[in-house]
Amino acid sequence: MRDYDLIVLGGGTGNIVAAAAADEGLDVALVERDRLGGTCLNRGCNPSKKLIHRADVVETVQQANSFDIDASVNGVAFGEIVDEVTTVITEAAEEKAERARESDNITFYQTDGRFIDERTVEVDTGNSGEALTAENVVLAGGSRPLIPDAIDGTDQIDFLTSTDALRIDEQPDHLVIVGGGYIAVEMAHFFGAMGTEVVIVGHGDVLVDREDQDIAERLTDAYADKHELHLGFEATALAADDDATIVTAESDDGDEIEVEGDELLIATGRKPNTDLWNVEAANLETNEKGFVQTNEYLETSVKGVWAVGDIAGNYMFKHSGDKEAEYVVENAVRENRQAVEYPGMAHAVFGSPQVAGLGKTESEVEDENRDYDVGTFEYDDTALGTALAADADFAKAIVGGDGDVLGFHIIGPHASMLIHEVSTAVAAGADAETIAETIHVHPALSEVVQGAFRQIRDVAPSGI
Repeated sequence: MRDYDLIVLGGGTGNIVAAAAADEGLDVALVERDRLGGTCLNRGCNPSKKLIHRADVVETVQQANSFDIDASVNGVAFGEIVDEVTTVITEAAEEKAERARESDNITFYQTDGRFIDERTVEVDTGNSGEALTAENVVLAGGSRPLIPDAIDGTDQIDFLTSTDALRIDEQPDHLVIVGGGYIAVEMAHFFGAMGTEVVIVGHGDVLVDREDQDIAERLTDAYADKHELHLGFEATALAADDDATIVTAESDDGDEIEVEGDELLIATGRKPNTDLWNVEAANLETNEKGFVQTNEYLETSVKGVWAVGDIAGNYMFKHSGDKEAEYVVENAVRENRQAVEYPGMAHAVFGSPQVAGLGKTESEVEDENRDYDVGTFEYDDTALGTALAADADFAKAIVGGDGDVLGFHIIGPHASMLIHEVSTAVAAGADAETIAETIHVHPALSEVVQGAFRQIRDVAPSGI
């Protein structure tokens, strides 16, 4: 049995903890069955956004005529685009692995690992397993695509997950996407802009139904103009017919539809990898969805075992996982007890249009039976918003009676950047009036954010 100061399971967010611990002089074991960098670098946000940027460029050119600019897209080298992104991502992961192997204080096990006791992990080393143990273990084991058991035929019919869709080198002519969340929205944008006909089958009445209702409705309307949508339908079965995949779906009312495509992407969410790490052997408590339960210090039910990132399920964002890694470095490595906080936690969906939000939705605030005000502001009520022809996009601020920012939601160009003004303000303890009164550059899109708060806090004359 090999004894370490710290074992880190998972090389995505976990490699932040491993590197920091090694810098502190600890003897660290880092276990990752795949490439370092985890889901985000290899199978998630990094490759998807690199691909989506190409889709944004295509869309910009296609819309040039509306600005009296003669331009057209004469072709898309789909395979070359995917290969280039895959190469860049693979090289970045390999560079991480090389740095891990060169570290004097890190032993990198690029292999399968599983708990066999509370702080003992067995790793595959060829023909036999090797047991590793440490007083502190950090579980950063991530998540993977969730394939619903309720869909018949998933064991017989080939389909794509988000992992596969990011590396497919032949562009489908017709793509069916089962799911209506952020992955479905982002992948529909990428493939649709590249020229694929996209059909979306989603169980919700709107796309991204976890977003604020007003935002979700506007996004759904925008996608209905570009893609074939079948919302309110649950996929029930898959079948094959020559080169086509047929998806059968049923509504709550019993209506049944069949749609087909030459490729199928199932994007129905993600599940934690707790089973792959055999957390039962470590006596780690999990919730009904399989996420490892943690306290305010990110420590699990077993003393000395910590969990961060997707597998802990507090938030399933890379940026939240990175923040959790900082806290675990303080708590597990430096022994400075700090309760985790997520000030101004925001998220974004990189579809077309973009969506971003933080805090509560209006329906969530309503359920709390508290006083609140809502301010909305359209993009085309600003000079630059009008220039962008962003007439269907807007921002929505939700503010409590005491001026606290309860939520902020935005749909439109650069939403993923504009959200950070509010995120920073919330993290700094600013209220709605502060945001409304802050002098904003004119003309800039940030005036959309200010406008939503000015609707609530009437702080200045606006002229005729």
